[in-house]
Amino acid sequence: MKLKNYIAGQWIEGTGEGIELRNAVNGELVAISDTDGINFEEALHYGRTVGYKNLSSMTFYDRGEMLKKVALYLLERKKKYYELSYKTGATHADSWVDIEGGFGTFFTYSGLAKRMLPNTPFWVDGDVQKISASGTHLGTHILTPSEGVSVQINAYNFPVWGMLEKLSTSLLAGVPSIVKPSPYGSYLTNAVFQDMIESGLLPEGAIQLVCGEPGNILDFVQDGDSVLFTGSANTGRKLKSLSSVAKNAVRFNMEADSLNCSILGLDAKPGTPEFDLFIKEVRNEMTTKAGQKCTAIRRIIVPENLIGDVQNALSKALDQTKIGNPLNRETRMGSLVGKIQFDEVQRKIDLLKAETELIYDGKHDLVDADYENGAFMSPKLFLNDKPFDKNISHEVEAFGPVST
Repeated sequence: MKLKNYIAGQWIEGTGEGIELRNAVNGELVAISDTDGINFEEALHYGRTVGYKNLSSMTFYDRGEMLKKVALYLLERKKKYYELSYKTGATHADSWVDIEGGFGTFFTYSGLAKRMLPNTPFWVDGDVQKISASGTHLGTHILTPSEGVSVQINAYNFPVWGMLEKLSTSLLAGVPSIVKPSPYGSYLTNAVFQDMIESGLLPEGAIQLVCGEPGNILDFVQDGDSVLFTGSANTGRKLKSLSSVAKNAVRFNMEADSLNCSILGLDAKPGTPEFDLFIKEVRNEMTTKAGQKCTAIRRIIVPENLIGDVQNALSKALDQTKIGNPLNRETRMGSLVGKIQFDEVQRKIDLLKAETELIYDGKHDLVDADYENGAFMSPKLFLNDKPFDKNISHEVEAFGPVST
């Protein structure tokens, strides 16, 4: 089944061969993502004209109420989203963060609209200021929606939340959006997006969907447009330096690689509640969504005299983590989102191995699954014994169940 794109108010099928999207657990074909033949210039123009006109005429209260109604509509249909989410390798807990966490952003910003914003289509920012001594020259700031389109390029790890977190702010601000999910897992994004359109709660032109490769969409951005990017720093820098972005003063927001750390205090010794909590949280961050989280703990910084204790305790905790089919109740960690991502994580693991020692390489038997067909990876723990000299741990992020 080819996933359709939603452009200028129409569902459009790509004209190329597309990308095969496979079940991350068993390798079966789920859908095909194809964006060939899409007129991206038309999509942007439609957003700037039809979408902008409809959204900018609504008040903040109206837009906030719209977010709330959409979230309630999606919440009633969540069961089918979970069924698709399992195919991305996500457990029920992983899927909850993605699906209902995404709905939660709509509810949150809906509440902010009522509490913090005026019931007008614009926002008067601050009091009237007297600019001339005699008061003959006064001034004030009035904020209005940007006269452009928000192009939103999302990562593969949160197919629902990644879309809804960006849409929540853009729609509340009255800015039309073009959603571009990663192809991998985009069948889940597509299902949620389709229901948003079918709800009839969003004005025409408010949102469009490019369900696959972005093609040359950024060639057509102009002053007033914005690009919101989540992904690798490498890709982000390339996109930010495109002449269409740089020369046209297009606002570019990038959320990229983040080598987060967790630090164990000197007095948090084995046997203390703090030590136990530290081990629990590191294990959770390594295994939740199979480590495919921007907020995952990649660097575990501990006092030198406690390295052995932390290694032993963390290894035992990881040994007890059941890995396998997310539909099995025993499973606590699912798979990576696909074989391509598996290969990419393995490449980063090899880079880490060049400078640091692999001290834990889980040999887990899978629950109701196998390594050959699924994109499963056991947790990996590295030791950097000279963190001020060996910089690889501070520069390379293996986006999976990997920490140092």
